[in-house]
Amino acid sequence: MSQNSRAAGRILVVDDERNVRRLLVEVLGDEGYQASAVEGVEGLRRQLDEGDVDLVLLDVCLPGEGGLQWLRETPRRPAVIMMSGHATIDDAVEATRLGALDFLEKPISGERLRISVQNALQIRRLERENARLRAQGSASSEMIGDGNAMHELRHFIDRAAPTDATVLITGEHGTGKELVARALHLESPRCEGPFVRVNCAAIPRDLLESELFGHERGAFSGAVERRRGRFEVASGGTLLLDEIGDMEVALQSKLLRVLEERELTRVGGEKSFEVDVRVLASTNRDLPELVSEGRFRPDLYYRLNVLTVDLPPLRDRREDIPLLAEAFVAEFAERHGRCFTGLRSVALDALLQHGWPGNVRELRNVIERAVVLSEGPWIEADDLGLSLGGDFSPAFDGGGPLRQRIDHFERELILHTLEESGGNVAEAARRLQTDRANLYRRMRRLGLRASSR
Repeated sequence: MSQNSRAAGRILVVDDERNVRRLLVEVLGDEGYQASAVEGVEGLRRQLDEGDVDLVLLDVCLPGEGGLQWLRETPRRPAVIMMSGHATIDDAVEATRLGALDFLEKPISGERLRISVQNALQIRRLERENARLRAQGSASSEMIGDGNAMHELRHFIDRAAPTDATVLITGEHGTGKELVARALHLESPRCEGPFVRVNCAAIPRDLLESELFGHERGAFSGAVERRRGRFEVASGGTLLLDEIGDMEVALQSKLLRVLEERELTRVGGEKSFEVDVRVLASTNRDLPELVSEGRFRPDLYYRLNVLTVDLPPLRDRREDIPLLAEAFVAEFAERHGRCFTGLRSVALDALLQHGWPGNVRELRNVIERAVVLSEGPWIEADDLGLSLGGDFSPAFDGGGPLRQRIDHFERELILHTLEESGGNVAEAARRLQTDRANLYRRMRRLGLRASSR
């Protein structure tokens, strides 16, 4: 197979004349493309539902629904070249207005067909590459932070993304698990393929199997037609199984089989077929604990746990809060047509003191609310609507470098918690909702001991 075929994917010819279909498929095949044909819009829709199509050669005059009508009613579609043996200028203008990349008049010469197809596929590739670069830039801009945790996360993505290994992403709600999954996809060789996310906790259990693997017509009540599952839709790309810890055990065994054998069978079907998908999984649950309780299959856990990355909560990387806050202020100011100079010092101090149980997602929501409600040009502490709780409120004089102010806050917070814990580091770590090793690392960096106060 030629390089054209590998790069282009698949071309579908839609024409009601058998000889035209046969001739075009043969010419395209000789050029190295993978081509097939159907005789009408119904067959076109069926083929688009069954698999990827990069380019459609579509006749204007078709029995039933015509080509222009389908073009008019289908905003999301592959690249399209229109054809007609009775072309009018109005038809050509209308097809171009609707997004067709070219208009070929029959009989079509081989050279004219070759050039038109080549140009259309090149435009399609450029569009996909631009979309990928925009998405990659967006993902990179959202992974904000200069602390050790973010540097380690970026290093992990750099190492893991180029591989096809399964990655298990763990962390609390709002820590950015889907964002990391998208970064792994966008920096992988599968970046031009689809990125498909399935929330295993949001889909009813009796429908999740069909959602993942698809179903055949008549497989169950309401299955009036065959449907592709998310594994098929994600073919050639990446599938994120979000909240995998909420999947019921009976379905876990079927998922394990698909991961091991790289093939699946639709619900109600008998024939198995291969799938080419990289699988990522995420959860906020403690999977080893679920395994010990018999609520998660150990073999599936080991299969998912090829590479693991645990995303730290925002309270464990407070040094990134100012950068995140500034980025969110800029984002929402532009979105809502507001103009801000920035955050007041007392507002930043309030952000640094907050516990952030909702992590980055909560911070994002807090900043958007402040941008909408604040009268500007500065965001004040009162605009944030935060309730700090407790008696801890370290004094800031509003001066000094940002790094120094963050270290001052962290030092006072740790000392305050150690005092309340009677100098017990393990108890202090529990109250700060972090592990003891991490607390010891932070204490060493700040030059603290349990008896520092």
